[in-house]
Amino acid sequence: MKQHSIQIRRLALAATLGAAFLLPPAALRAAEGQEPLKLQLPMPTLKGTPEDLPKGANIEPMSDKPPAPFLVPAGVKNVALGKKVTSSVTPFTGELAQITDGLKEAFDDQAVEFKKGTQWVQVDLGEPYKIYAVAVWHDHRYIQLFKSVIVQVSDDPDFKASVTTLFNNDTDNSSGLGIGTDKQYFETRYGRVIDGKGAVGRYVRSYTKGSSQSAINVHQEIEVYALPAK
Repeated sequence: MKQHSIQIRRLALAATLGAAFLLPPAALRAAEGQEPLKLQLPMPTLKGTPEDLPKGANIEPMSDKPPAPFLVPAGVKNVALGKKVTSSVTPFTGELAQITDGLKEAFDDQAVEFKKGTQWVQVDLGEPYKIYAVAVWHDHRYIQLFKSVIVQVSDDPDFKASVTTLFNNDTDNSSGLGIGTDKQYFETRYGRVIDGKGAVGRYVRSYTKGSSQSAINVHQEIEVYALPAK
């Protein structure tokens, strides 16, 4: 009888473990105390979708549906809000402080524009954080895709050491930071939530090299969802 009871418990445990392996990653993460990331989204633009949008194997199809929920640990905050922003060049439209001011509507006065070529903007979080998500809005005034989008984290303000790359869709290495495997995507009000992978760093840097619509570079907002590293 005792042996039979032990066998039943073993079978129950095996069934439980087997069910866990069958769960999708999002469900497993939810079971670990995580919750959907809550973003304050801007209003949709009233402009229609162009018919001649770029297509290709490295481009995600255009979609007007909300992306799937992105799960993060409970308690994460946007630690980039109001933080200092620097850049590779001075913007010719807008101010750097706008990139972390929380405003990201599809208005001309909320777009910070930079000259052509590979350019970057960088947020100083003030101290190291454990980063779980980086949300980026480049320019959703128009349906367009930005090129050579690269997002990195480091404790070095010059990004010469201890650099973690979170996203890179520069598939031809035109920006010289390595060949990326992520796909290009179209700008919408949903922005792009990038997995922070729990990387620890004080600085977040975002590169672009123009878009499908223009050679200039644009950033509207960067949000960094994280927990204290200590």
